[in-house]
Amino acid sequence: MTAQEERDLGFGSVVARESRKRLLNRDGTFNVERRGLRYFQSLSLYHTALSISWPRFLAAVVSAYLVINVVFACAFLLCGHGALYTPPTGMPEGRFLQAFFFSVETFGTIGYGNVYPVGVLPGLVMVVEALTGLLVLAMSTGLIFARFSRPTARIRFSTNAVVAPYRGITALMLRIVNERRNQIVEVEAQLLFSRRSADDGSARVFDELGLERRRVVFFPLAWTIVHPIDETSPLFGLTPADLREMDAEFLVLLKGIDETFSQTVHARSSYRDDEITWNAQFTSMFNPPTPDGVVSIDMDRLDAIERMRTGPAPLNAAAD
Repeated sequence: MTAQEERDLGFGSVVARESRKRLLNRDGTFNVERRGLRYFQSLSLYHTALSISWPRFLAAVVSAYLVINVVFACAFLLCGHGALYTPPTGMPEGRFLQAFFFSVETFGTIGYGNVYPVGVLPGLVMVVEALTGLLVLAMSTGLIFARFSRPTARIRFSTNAVVAPYRGITALMLRIVNERRNQIVEVEAQLLFSRRSADDGSARVFDELGLERRRVVFFPLAWTIVHPIDETSPLFGLTPADLREMDAEFLVLLKGIDETFSQTVHARSSYRDDEITWNAQFTSMFNPPTPDGVVSIDMDRLDAIERMRTGPAPLNAAAD
């Protein structure tokens, strides 16, 4: 196996050659689709229930609750007139409302006693709904617990990467912060440089870029990931026009341990050539210390940069 094959990220040669979109979106999703599977072959309700957003999950739970109760209300109506008896207790008028509210009581095992079934068939429908309610309640409780207990990272990446002066040379830099109050430890970073081959312009080449610091033990504030551009860097001597011609993309992969759950979490993003600001540097995110010496950062300044006086230069140019 060649060194280049060992650096293949799993996109495959066809995707690397034919895709004209970015390989990795800013939110970490991939620009690759899988087609040809039947709907139920690719459907995973459990995975979907864990991965969708909370608003969509709650909307799905409420919708399922209403649909189930409407279905059983219709089942009670199909049992015929007189299947449900309502004493004069002030229940809403109308057979459907009567059946719907009785379904809600049965589904939730409430049982106020203001409506009750009359006959064997309505009784059987009630038994089926009571069993359905127990199963749905158990599954919903398990899904909610699984969603709360599933560790995920919410790392915010700077909108742009910058090419900034660095120890007499230049460096490619990007900045990240942890948006949650939890602690992530043993954070490791990988920065991969993807571009089209200079030979035929079709195949993609992937190189891992060396970092000033690949790993931090603690990640309480912000971390600026730095790739020094020296003679050994694949970026050495390149200009913005070169990166644009190469269809360059920088893939960022993060891995750390969520201290709360003691489990590994991941985050990823990417930067295209037009998302790199040249001859600029990040401004400090630190606030002045408080009188008692507490240090803090301003999350709103994650993307704050300041431009240098010089114009774009090749990436081997020494800093002023």
